[in-house]
Amino acid sequence: MKHLFKVLLISFVFVSCKQKIQSADIPKINGYWEIEKVVFDKGEDKQYGANQNYDYFQIDKNNQGIRKKVTPQLDGTFLVDDTFEKVSVRFQEDKTYLDYATPYMKYTEEIIALTADELVLLNAQKKEYHYKKATAINILGDGKKTK
Repeated sequence: MKHLFKVLLISFVFVSCKQKIQSADIPKINGYWEIEKVVFDKGEDKQYGANQNYDYFQIDKNNQGIRKKVTPQLDGTFLVDDTFEKVSVRFQEDKTYLDYATPYMKYTEEIIALTADELVLLNAQKKEYHYKKATAINILGDGKKTK
């Protein structure tokens, strides 16, 4: 019985420590994000090494913006096309959501964690996507600044 009480207490502490995303946190989403791992609903995860694509977010002060896939290049630039998803940020019942819309579909992800260097999103299939802030790659060593 003592062990059960300890487990319940520890579980309560972890659940109550969940980050509450504020409006002031939303600008941290802007920029390039590289996926590190996906945690599935049963607890197993898939680690990602080098990624061929990054997610780029640009959300304005009205909580509206875009998300698009970009491809990093060896010279520190990114290949970008015209494809994007519209994104709006929604706050509801102490949770924060990203609502996406394309001409073909709509879907939602919950923001679980957000810092300047980390982003965790939970989708409807209960998959957690863990991202780290991406930096430009420049292995050519040409001395030029990356954009």
